[in-house]
Amino acid sequence: MVCGVKVLADFAKDGRIERAFTEVEAIRLFPAMQKTLRDYEQYCKDRLQLRPWTIHGRTTEITIFLDFLHSRKARTLDQIQALDLSEFVCCRDHLQPKTVARIVSDVRSFLRFLTMRGILQKDLRVELPKIRVPRDATIPSVWEKELVVRLLEAVDRSSAKGKRDYAILLLACRLGLRAGDIRTLKLDQLHWEDSTLEVTQSKTGMPLSLPLTSEVGAALIDYLKSGRPQTAHRDVFLKVNPPFGPFMENSNLHHIVTYWRRLAGITFRTPRKRGLHSLRHTLATRLLEKGTPFTTIAGILGHASLESTQIYAKADVESLRSVALDPEEVNHAQ
Repeated sequence: MVCGVKVLADFAKDGRIERAFTEVEAIRLFPAMQKTLRDYEQYCKDRLQLRPWTIHGRTTEITIFLDFLHSRKARTLDQIQALDLSEFVCCRDHLQPKTVARIVSDVRSFLRFLTMRGILQKDLRVELPKIRVPRDATIPSVWEKELVVRLLEAVDRSSAKGKRDYAILLLACRLGLRAGDIRTLKLDQLHWEDSTLEVTQSKTGMPLSLPLTSEVGAALIDYLKSGRPQTAHRDVFLKVNPPFGPFMENSNLHHIVTYWRRLAGITFRTPRKRGLHSLRHTLATRLLEKGTPFTTIAGILGHASLESTQIYAKADVESLRSVALDPEEVNHAQ
């Protein structure tokens, strides 16, 4: 009912109904558009040297953009008009500003490519609006300590699913690994003789070595020995149902946290992120509360810059309270 009312409200406001989710695989582009998109994908790989996941994200948004042009009866890319660009951005206004800014950036890059190839005679990039998003405007979502304990205790470690999910949750909340690095973790990256875990981070491309603590190591061994299917796949974590393959490439493993969180009866008083990445945020904040230097936290999380680590200072309430100004002192100073 809520969804239905929202759809009616959107239609009353804009005269159109936007799909909350677009099945990109079902989109069928004109052959000429499809070929240009493939050329752009190769350009991103060879000239811009973007990472595969970044290219996938860009081409996904460009595919949606080209499908929008198709809905406006445009059959070739040289027919793109400034009005098409503004209308496309307007129809994405249901998304967060940060997401819209990324989409506009992707479209701007594609338009630059079309101009370089001579497909567009006029550079239309200037027609795209600038989406201003305050830097680091959000506060990282952090779990209370007792909620993390309840989440882990709710996992049924006697089942294959429980053994797998418990190890995944520990990698996030004890080592701070990103979901993408957990999903693609290989057996060869577990160095038992040195008690270390070594990955090449999917986001930064930088190598990262972390200690395999006794808790995390025991959970991994339990899963590998008693929960993981016997297959030729080298991925550590596999699906629990046949054909026992790796997780999908775009999976953020959010369903794993959701399943055990609901089983544990965990609810949050305020809206927040509640996936694996929030457990990574929680680890960083707890380390900061213990007085761990930013450089050490950055090394654990694999941050390329300290600026990425410093955002967690906003979630350290006790430290912020210690430097808060006394209103009486402020009034006295005035």
